[in-house]
Amino acid sequence: MPWLGLGVYKTQEGAQVEQAIADALEAGYRSIDTAAAYGNEEGVGRAIAASGVKREELFITTKVWNSNQGYESTLKAFEDSRRKLQLDVIDLYLVHWPVAGKYKDTYRALEKLYKDGHVRAIGVSNFLIPHLEDLLGSCEVVPAVNQVEFQPFLTQPELQSYCKDRNIQLEAWSPLLQGHLDVPLLQDIGHKHGKSAAQVILRWDLQNGIVTIPKSVTKCRIIENANIFNFELTAGEMEAINGLNENRRLGSDPMNFNF
Repeated sequence: MPWLGLGVYKTQEGAQVEQAIADALEAGYRSIDTAAAYGNEEGVGRAIAASGVKREELFITTKVWNSNQGYESTLKAFEDSRRKLQLDVIDLYLVHWPVAGKYKDTYRALEKLYKDGHVRAIGVSNFLIPHLEDLLGSCEVVPAVNQVEFQPFLTQPELQSYCKDRNIQLEAWSPLLQGHLDVPLLQDIGHKHGKSAAQVILRWDLQNGIVTIPKSVTKCRIIENANIFNFELTAGEMEAINGLNENRRLGSDPMNFNF
């Protein structure tokens, strides 16, 4: 799985998502993260088909939405996603949110898809330690990935440690503070390296061992977000950014989510 990918949350179905993916693939991205709930799987599929990039070079993630959770309904939802994406095999299939009373059956369906060879890896999204402990008590395949909100104001150190100890890869959604990048510390560090605040955050993700999937539909930003492999933050800079943590969510709380 690439360390950097393109997220397409809130990217419009049709020309917008197709162009964003075309620009990303041209810029060297090989990982695309979508979800049934985003309503743009068909556009993602068309963009992949039109790209000319070999399938084995790509890493495609999608997710089963809350209203489709449950064993049989998840299997059906997967078939719908696979058809829309025009792919025989999905690289990573995730449970989008931990819907109480359903996520275990949902994950059991993912295990079947994995064992049958329809997905290369399975995992979860927005699972906190209580959800993971509950799931790990009964699952046969440990989730390969847990995709969660991870940004400088929400570093979730306990969850980081828990997942690392169990070989579950953390992945950051909405890493760029939903565009609110006017944080003096990040701008100062960026100035020292000749980088933007966004690039500093994405580099911080990588050095924390976090897979990151920034979303953009602007070609120059897509290119800029990928230009993070030619500099390194110092230990002091990493510590300073870690120190921004306020346990402040910009997205929904998985423990209090209106499913």
